[in-house]
Amino acid sequence: MPHTATAPSIYFETTGDPSNPALLLVNGLGSQMSVWHADLLAMLANRGLFVIAYDNRDVGLSDGFDEATYDFGAGVTSLRNNELVDAPYSLIDMASDGMGVLDTLGVERAHVAGVSMGGMIVQTMAIHFPERLHTMASIMSYTGRRDIGRATPEANAVLMKAPPTSRDEAIEHGVESTKVIGSPAFFDAEIAAEGAAIAYDRAFRPAGVARQLLAIWNDGDRTDRLASVTTPTLVIHGTADPLITPDGGEQTAEAIPGARIELVDGMGHDYPRGLWPTLVDLLADHALDA
Repeated sequence: MPHTATAPSIYFETTGDPSNPALLLVNGLGSQMSVWHADLLAMLANRGLFVIAYDNRDVGLSDGFDEATYDFGAGVTSLRNNELVDAPYSLIDMASDGMGVLDTLGVERAHVAGVSMGGMIVQTMAIHFPERLHTMASIMSYTGRRDIGRATPEANAVLMKAPPTSRDEAIEHGVESTKVIGSPAFFDAEIAAEGAAIAYDRAFRPAGVARQLLAIWNDGDRTDRLASVTTPTLVIHGTADPLITPDGGEQTAEAIPGARIELVDGMGHDYPRGLWPTLVDLLADHALDA
């Protein structure tokens, strides 16, 4: 059922028995919790987990920061000059939002799993809120080190493309981006179009995506900070990921003491239905074996 947490207001939903160990799922850049298909959430719940999914701040049904003033172009210039970016919030703030969701549910400690930017957020949780975490899974993500996990030119072009301005353009962009960065053997234009339409109809907020990107840029390289992480960590990465290439996952596992890495053959920067059993087994086994 849907709930709302405060400061800022974060929209989330739960699946499964609240008496089971909690698994908090954290989304990637600009993506809404609708990317977690109900069938996938049910598969995780059926493995004995209380699954919590939420919209990050500035996307979906959570609070936005449209009142924030910033110069995106100046931020890019600062990045190129290795200077701090003028951003309205940080990855620490976004990690705190997840802790707020747990607080609202009365969950003292949880297993956390994050995808792409969500991986960066759960890494930040492990750095700053280790007492709240049982385990952590960083999926198709990296440490922020800029010479590792670099996108291919084609994938980077999709990421940096001007946002769509209509529903039709949003659906077209969703199909195009999935074809470029997704798992090659599982690409389905109809499914990609359906997902893009659901996201657009639920909440279309491209300005929030830009602000999230500034938070990523401003966080820099977490490698040294990750050396202090004691949370049992699983790193999952696809061998066919063109947006954050597999060396990004490998370096993440190297940076975190005791981390284990699983490379999923043929997986790109998405998690299509054909790979759900693999991902569910990896996440559930990592959590429940801890």
